[in-house]
Amino acid sequence: MPPTSPGAPGARLLPPLLALAGAGGLGVAALSSLLPGPVTAQPPAPAAFCALYPEAPACAAGEVDCAFCHDGPPALNAYGAQVAAHLLPGAERPLHADAFASGLGDALVQIEGLDADDDGYVNVEEIEEGTSPADAGSRPDAAGCDDRVDDGYELCGYDVAYAHKKVMIDFCGRSPTLIEKQEFSRPGDRMDRLHEVLDLCLQSEHWRGVGGRVWQLANAKVNPIAAVKAGRGAGPIPLADYDDDYAYFVWTQTGGRDVRLVLTGQTFVEATYEDGRTVYTEWDRSPDEDEAARGEDRYQAVARERRAGMLTHRWFLMSHTMFTGVPRTTAAQAYRAYLGYDIARLEGLHPVADEPVDYDNKGVAADGCEACHSTLDPLTYPFSRYEGIGGGSGRYESYSYNTSRMEGFVRVDGELVAETPEQGMLFGEPVDDLVEWAEVAANSEAFRRATVRDHWRALLREDPRPAEQAEFGALVEGLGGRHGWSVDAMLHELIETEAYGAP
Repeated sequence: MPPTSPGAPGARLLPPLLALAGAGGLGVAALSSLLPGPVTAQPPAPAAFCALYPEAPACAAGEVDCAFCHDGPPALNAYGAQVAAHLLPGAERPLHADAFASGLGDALVQIEGLDADDDGYVNVEEIEEGTSPADAGSRPDAAGCDDRVDDGYELCGYDVAYAHKKVMIDFCGRSPTLIEKQEFSRPGDRMDRLHEVLDLCLQSEHWRGVGGRVWQLANAKVNPIAAVKAGRGAGPIPLADYDDDYAYFVWTQTGGRDVRLVLTGQTFVEATYEDGRTVYTEWDRSPDEDEAARGEDRYQAVARERRAGMLTHRWFLMSHTMFTGVPRTTAAQAYRAYLGYDIARLEGLHPVADEPVDYDNKGVAADGCEACHSTLDPLTYPFSRYEGIGGGSGRYESYSYNTSRMEGFVRVDGELVAETPEQGMLFGEPVDDLVEWAEVAANSEAFRRATVRDHWRALLREDPRPAEQAEFGALVEGLGGRHGWSVDAMLHELIETEAYGAP
């Protein structure tokens, strides 16, 4: 697809990547394979790295993070640039995936003795010690730690007093008072007290209230635009009310609820303020009932059996599908916001055979476009029966589910668009519709990882470092296991990690 064509996220990235490949850098296939996750394009560079360094702390979570080689894919950091320079030098670029796979191990070994970040430690030392070979500020401490103390806190590991102050600030929104510090420091099990403090703070307005920390976590998923907001604080063109989305998101992340409901739930949630506290109330009405209750500019138009959490909320369909026939932007946002994969950065590529099929005559099968669209288009098909801003037939033509929706785009996109299937593929698994798409997504490792990473970033202000991958990986695994899909339970484990509690 030409870079200016609609529905082609990632198309504008491919020419500069090919130029980089021609200059001796990594080709498109090689770059995409360096990205994280079990569903990245082949060859699986994260797996190859961890096969060579199985004991490396960066591999403790089961995969090496993309930040190990990239400053935001596809840009390479200093270590990634050394890999590129030693990967089959002289071979024609872009490298074929098989050639990349065969040469990666040798390239990694060749640069073990180099010092990519010029911090005095060679790459292999940093890999083995769990620091970043691309960051001079991340380096092994050869002298070790001599029980240093600063401001009353232990600096050589987890300090429960420091964790107490951090929990109060992060979850309650304030530092502990002198009396609270004294109470916390009395004889007995302070870790038990720390969890009691967390339980109290998880109920605070700072954490779960309107505009609170969890509410703000939804920003990148909702993408609010005040001009088209309906309801409270409506803009000049009220099309949908994103308050429904924020309230529903906070509800799924709190109260010990199953966080998968953010994608699989079939009800809605209202946030009200009562006696100084935000109250979240679950509700369920038919489209007719909701229109009668809240008006034409706010009602949720998808019938219960076709709902898939926030993916079928009116705001999501309005702001992403809009007037589009094959809603690639909608699917790309869902993949990025809830599963952590940005296709425009070549993340999470899992090509499907014989795809893409250019149902809407947008040029997606052109050279340089099919690399992304062979993943994106099969992801998109299950979204294709959900209306954006009009375009179909039936009583609720906007923001609703419409089996004959694609027929309405024949005049604009050609006759083939009516043959766009509803069945698609996600993570190599066929799905019949969006409800099934959401189920597969919500039960995936990618969803667990993205959910934990959201909260990790909010509390630690950065992605997990190489030395923290074991703790991060345990949280990811635990969310769908011992924590029973409860974010609250996961957070109780997170505050015990050294990443959180070490000054």
